[in-house]
Amino acid sequence: MDISYILNELGEDRSQYFNAIAPPIIQTSNFAFRRVDDMGKAFEDEMAGYLYSRGINPTVDILRLKLAALDGAEDALVFNSGAAAIFAAVLANVKAGDHIISVRHPYTWAQRTFDVILPRFGVSTTYVDGTQVDNFVKAIQPNTTLIYLESPNSWTYALQDLRAVAALAKSHHIITICDNSYCTPLYQRPVELGIDISLQSATKYIGGHSDTVAGVISGSKAMMKKIFDSEYLNIGSGIQPFNAWLLIRGLRTLPARLEQSAQTTRRVVDYLKNHPKVEEVIYPFDPGFMQFELARQQMSGAGGLLTIVYNAKERAQIVRFCEALQHILMAVSWGGHESLVIPRCASITHQNFRPEKKEHRMVRLYIGLESADYLIADLDQAFNAG
Repeated sequence: MDISYILNELGEDRSQYFNAIAPPIIQTSNFAFRRVDDMGKAFEDEMAGYLYSRGINPTVDILRLKLAALDGAEDALVFNSGAAAIFAAVLANVKAGDHIISVRHPYTWAQRTFDVILPRFGVSTTYVDGTQVDNFVKAIQPNTTLIYLESPNSWTYALQDLRAVAALAKSHHIITICDNSYCTPLYQRPVELGIDISLQSATKYIGGHSDTVAGVISGSKAMMKKIFDSEYLNIGSGIQPFNAWLLIRGLRTLPARLEQSAQTTRRVVDYLKNHPKVEEVIYPFDPGFMQFELARQQMSGAGGLLTIVYNAKERAQIVRFCEALQHILMAVSWGGHESLVIPRCASITHQNFRPEKKEHRMVRLYIGLESADYLIADLDQAFNAG
């Protein structure tokens, strides 16, 4: 299916809403029926029709169709945050006494689910270095039901061989989930590589304007129905119509925004690699990246997220650099129009800062839609301050 058709036409029957170019926001909590039997059918299967916007809503449906098609999946569900999407996808696929294998250092709220919530119900998690498939093989237990991946992750951009891990999991009847927030479906399609559930924070590139929080999962119709009927409806974490409409708007420009960000990032990476205050640049599509060949095999591109290891002997140098930036904002997340910075040492006190630990000196940059010269000039003056 052509991406232009997906982004501009799929799911949009304009004759149903006055031939408006932009679809309407169906801002309603519930839907009326003329026949009792029709209402009864809606009660039997809320996913098959419109009953109550906690479940299915016409504006959200347009978004679901587009996101599923982008992922090459049969169906998708959209949540009011990425954390909610993670929680529902995981919870739907474990029971008391089960075992999960996860990559090390997953997204904060995924790890909180594994470490704090699930142990209450006897579900255990083993963390592995996901760069080696053998580590997953060794971690499998008789009660392993789920493998959780994040490729690339959001600081060191460690990759997993998605095709190989998916094949391994299927041979043991284990469900796989992959957080694809870094790439979006435009640069990586986990479902086509054999992953059962592709997950992403739609807050980031999908929204693209830093004004919407959302999460999405995609996969088979059977898997999405399983999650919809239980976790999705029970938790009540479905996206609201207005936010769904904002994400539809964001999708219109997604290819152009990603390409602009990627082009600028390549220039910024070249600048950073030659700066004396930068010990290392970590970026999946840089030839010096340790998994560069795997990145090229399973990713068609990389966006604007990169990490530098600051050549600093004390925390104060990194603090001065970050606080001296005039146009690159200090904030979490990524994927919007604005460039961002976040230092790892923000969560490390001066007393605990250890310059010999590379991770303490990491600074993550997101390159937005500003010009390369504009951003390089800002980085240059900030390096002088640091």
